[in-house]
Amino acid sequence: MVGWDKGGSMLIKRKRGWEMPEREATPEALFLNRRNLLKGAVAGGLVAAGGLGALGLGAFGGGKAMSAALAADTSDPSASLYPAKQNPAFTLDRPVTAEKLATGYNNFYEFGTDKDIVDASHALKIRPWTVKIDGLVEQEQTLAIDDLFRQVQFEERLYRHRCVEAWSMAVPWTGFPLKALVDLAKPTSGAKYLRMETFKDSSVAPGQRQFWYPWPYVEGLTMAEATNELAFLVTGIYGKPLPTQNGAPLRLAIPWKYGFKSVKSIVRFSFTAEPPKTMWQSLQPEEYGFWANVNPDVPHPRWSQATERFLGQPGRRPTLLFNGYAEQVADLYKGLEGEKLYM
Repeated sequence: MVGWDKGGSMLIKRKRGWEMPEREATPEALFLNRRNLLKGAVAGGLVAAGGLGALGLGAFGGGKAMSAALAADTSDPSASLYPAKQNPAFTLDRPVTAEKLATGYNNFYEFGTDKDIVDASHALKIRPWTVKIDGLVEQEQTLAIDDLFRQVQFEERLYRHRCVEAWSMAVPWTGFPLKALVDLAKPTSGAKYLRMETFKDSSVAPGQRQFWYPWPYVEGLTMAEATNELAFLVTGIYGKPLPTQNGAPLRLAIPWKYGFKSVKSIVRFSFTAEPPKTMWQSLQPEEYGFWANVNPDVPHPRWSQATERFLGQPGRRPTLLFNGYAEQVADLYKGLEGEKLYM
């Protein structure tokens, strides 16, 4: 796209590598109004399968199923904040993964090593929930999760998600930039890293009774990574509050890194001078390093990363460097060529 600035100089806008043509995207109004359409259908009595089919919503089933879905959708105190407006700067080059796949195929070792941990995760109570901010900050603080939500602006972003196991999906996350929390925390000049910690409660999380895992789950970023425009704290998915199996009430999404870096159900943010020892580093340092940047040319010790399986679609597709976000993040790693950046 070519244009001119106020001084008469030519401006050339290049599409980012991960952007898709606008004509191929689902209309924003259609996506964001799905929940309102469902409410209207219930209010108007369109509860029979035929009535829903006329709206293109036959897959939701009868009135009881839809009423139950709406009841679940409003059980979270933050439900009124959804759906949030989509940020057009973060779009996709592939279709959004079906909700039933993205919310039903999950790694959350606190609740088991199987992918089907939805029912087990429901034991986690997400209210009350507090988030502690400590370490090298001007003043340590503990915030109730809904008080934190009131201090930030929610938006929706469409992101790729790439698991180290070589499967991938495309997700509409709702949340706010991690940089907003960093700004709220007011770290001191000595803070070089951000350490993030998941809840620890073996009474509800059976996986945490397995002593060979170094609980709680810990992950970390450099301050440059934490304040990058792509680093995103997630509170919702598909225009609704985040379910427990996806890391409610607060998780991280850093789409240029493998999924195990996106820590779930966060209870603590600590600003540190030294890099934190992450859970997977502690458990298997020869396989999982601190950086975990997606790279098709650096295999996992036990499998290739050259291709990936996109959930819900047949076959495999090539893996992209930094998961397709090299334009936004490659500069973060200049001068670090001697480090093991990708695992």
